[in-house]
Amino acid sequence: MNDAEVSKQVQQMVRFIRQEAEEKANEISVSAEEEFNIEKLQLVESEKKKIRQEYERKEKQVEVRKKIEYSTQLNASRLKVLQAQDDLVCQMKEGAEKHLQHVSKHDHTYRHLLKELILQGLLRLKEPVVQLRCREADYDLVESVLESAKEEYAAKLNVEPPELRVDDNKFLPAASDPSQHGRSCSGGVILATKDGKIVCDNTLDARLEHAFKQNLPEIRRRLFANATQAGA
Repeated sequence: MNDAEVSKQVQQMVRFIRQEAEEKANEISVSAEEEFNIEKLQLVESEKKKIRQEYERKEKQVEVRKKIEYSTQLNASRLKVLQAQDDLVCQMKEGAEKHLQHVSKHDHTYRHLLKELILQGLLRLKEPVVQLRCREADYDLVESVLESAKEEYAAKLNVEPPELRVDDNKFLPAASDPSQHGRSCSGGVILATKDGKIVCDNTLDARLEHAFKQNLPEIRRRLFANATQAGA
């Protein structure tokens, strides 16, 4: 084989090797491009996922804040409604208390009421000796109905009439007396056992307080039935 043939074979081998190298380089380049694109896509998807998660987290925070704000405003509104209802009930009670101050001005009706209050107190205490306290302005009226109250009590229980003592030194404070501070009395009587250990407060104010507490649910139901239905 001469030099020309050898040179020709060498060149063929070089071209073959170069071609294989170029093909291998292309494969490596393509593979690298694919891997790069896959990794880039994975990174993009990962970042997208992080962004979605962060958005969902913030969205939940906003939703929670909205619920808290709504609940806070709702509770505040309910408290305002309850306060307004309490104010209305108190106003109604105050109106009834003012009305009580006029009850004693009707002598005939008030006289009968005093007798009934004394009788009721006697039936509760069931004592042979009972002490009574009243307003100074009611002293004569109380004295005038004692006998009828005693007789009616004795007839109801079939016992001897009790001994009733009206305190003429210490009177109940009148509601119209500006010198009295604190609790005042619009009328009625307070009865007590001889030793003073058992007391029956049968003043008009005590009766109103008792009736008010006992009937408060019904009072609220009648006053605020529509508001309750609307809230429901």
